Amino acid sequence: MSQSSAARPWLTPLVPLYRLGLALREFELRIGLMPVHRLSRPVVSIGNLSTGGAGKTPLAITLAKALAARGLHVDVLSRGYGRRSTRTLRVETNGTAEEFGDEPLEIARESGVPVYVAPDRYQAGLLAESLSASGLHFLDDGFQHRRLHRDVDILLLNRQDWHDRLLPGGNLREPLSAVQRATVIALPADDPALEAEVKARGWRGPVWRLERRMELEPIDGPVVAFCGIARSAQFFEGLQAAGVHLASRIAFPDHHCYKAHDIDCILEAARTTRAVRFITTQKDRLRLGTLAASFPSSTPLITAKLRIEIENEDAAIDWLVDRLGPDKIHS
Repeated sequence: MSQSSAARPWLTPLVPLYRLGLALREFELRIGLMPVHRLSRPVVSIGNLSTGGAGKTPLAITLAKALAARGLHVDVLSRGYGRRSTRTLRVETNGTAEEFGDEPLEIARESGVPVYVAPDRYQAGLLAESLSASGLHFLDDGFQHRRLHRDVDILLLNRQDWHDRLLPGGNLREPLSAVQRATVIALPADDPALEAEVKARGWRGPVWRLERRMELEPIDGPVVAFCGIARSAQFFEGLQAAGVHLASRIAFPDHHCYKAHDIDCILEAARTTRAVRFITTQKDRLRLGTLAASFPSSTPLITAKLRIEIENEDAAIDWLVDRLGPDKIHS
C-alpha cells in the first residue's frame, strides 16, 4: 500500500516519449484530425494538470449547487472512471460505484443535480440534453478532454503540481505551459506566494482562491484512517489538522476496489492500536459498498467530507454567468 502520487524518477528517461505523444495530439487537434464536438448548451470544464487529488469533485459540487440555487438548470458530465459498464447513463443516487463510478455518484448525491456518465462525454451531453432542460454542463475532470468544446476552463493548481514533472517520471498529464489554455485558475487560498509565482509567469486571467474544509464529527480517542485516493497524505494531514489522533494510516492505490482481505487488514490495525473509530473519505465509503457493514458498531466507520469554498463566491458566480451569457444558460 503506497501513495499513488509519488514521483518516479527512475522513469524520467521516458518523459520525452510522453512529451512527443502530447505534441502529436496537439498537432491532430490543430489540423482537425481529432474532431472537437460542440453541445447545444454551454460547457464549463473543471480540471487540473496532474493525475488526481486537486479537489475537482468537491469544486464541481460547490459550483453546481451555487448555480442551481440561482434557478439554473445544471448537470455534470463525467467519464465515470472505475465503473464496470461503458454505457452512457444518468447516475442514479441509489446506485453503486461499480455502476457509475465513485466520483459521479458522490456528485449526484451531494449536489442534487443530474449527472451523466460515458467514456465519450459528448455522448453524455447529448443524453443530458435529450432528457432534461439543461442550461449548463459541467465537465468533471475535463481539462485534457479536448474533443468536447468548452466555453470556460477552470484549472485547479497547487504547489505540488507547480513543482512536479511530466508523466511517467512525475504526475503531470501536461506541462505547465498548458496553464495558458485556462480561463480561470483556482488556487489554494492559504498559498498567496503561489499566486504571485503564477502571475510572474505571465498569467493575467481571473484567479479564484479556494478554501478546503474537512467536515467530521468530534472524535475522542485514536482512529484508523484509510483511503484509496491520489494524494493520501493530504487526507491524513487534513485529519491531523482537524485534531484527529491517527493511530494508523493505511493508503491504497487511487480508486482502489476494496476486497474482504483489505477489510481484514484495516480491522487488524484497529485491534493492535486500540482505535475507537475508523475514518475514510466519501469516495472510499462509496467504493466499499456492502463491505461497509463489516465494521463493528463498537468501532464504527465514519466519513470525512471535504468541502471546497470559493472566496467571494457570489462575485465568482456572477463572473461565470456573465462570461457564459445569461441568455444562453437561462433560455
